[in-house]
Amino acid sequence: MQIGILSKVFVRPTVEAVFDAVAAAGLECVQFNPESAGLAPMPDGFPARIAERVRRAAVDRRVVIASVQGTFNMSHPDAEFRREGLRRLREIATVCGQLGAPVIAICIGTRDRENMWRHHPDNDSPQAWRDMTACVREAVDIASEDGVTLALEPEVSNVVDSPEKARRLLDEIGSPHLKITLDAANLFHAGELSRMSEVLENAFAVVGHDIILAHAKDLSRDGEAGQEAAGTGRLDYDRYLSLLRAHGFDGPLLLHALSESQVPGCVTFLRNKLARVAPPSNKF
Repeated sequence: MQIGILSKVFVRPTVEAVFDAVAAAGLECVQFNPESAGLAPMPDGFPARIAERVRRAAVDRRVVIASVQGTFNMSHPDAEFRREGLRRLREIATVCGQLGAPVIAICIGTRDRENMWRHHPDNDSPQAWRDMTACVREAVDIASEDGVTLALEPEVSNVVDSPEKARRLLDEIGSPHLKITLDAANLFHAGELSRMSEVLENAFAVVGHDIILAHAKDLSRDGEAGQEAAGTGRLDYDRYLSLLRAHGFDGPLLLHALSESQVPGCVTFLRNKLARVAPPSNKF
């Protein structure tokens, strides 16, 4: 596994300075946020000259752009909002080849109009599932045209709030251009933290072989997504990393939900944990 980070953790005036900070921290890869290049998070356009500058900054510092952030609320109740999100997603997908980025991270979202990570009572409605699935299907068509893969992330507050719903969506879409970002700190519904091993093992049983990105953060309570730095909460990282490796995952392990000052400690924490994780077996 390659230890990486979401680029926006490092706030710098230029994209070159962002990648300087990534390299200085000993990180191997990033999930690139367009904001790190002075653009909007979901830009109205992604000029080729800026994409080339980003690519050169990464190459010169030997940092891999593992993925690009392309998150908008794909479950938003307003169809026009979803259409605009898809248009902007296309702008990102168009430059992924130039960036050398094979994956776009997406957000399934919620029916909440203001916050795509906040639970809404209509998330479980048939209409929410229909709207979301239609939006994801269009997004996958965009991704396939540009030869990139979308990575969706099950989160307890989203319409896709469980590994089982993620599996259902993968199967309904039926495309190799749709895979999983797994963040173990996002899996625990209220009352489930005491069953940590069971919840983790179930997640991997259901979607483990479709994981192409993994997140590294932590949680102190269940019922919502964790927002603590890796190693500072209650997540069983020994089990999490063991399951990733047992299921053949050898990709980007991306830190987020941390301050820049926490980066060195979190990198050391992950390196120490990974050094002790058993090699893959044929169990799965």
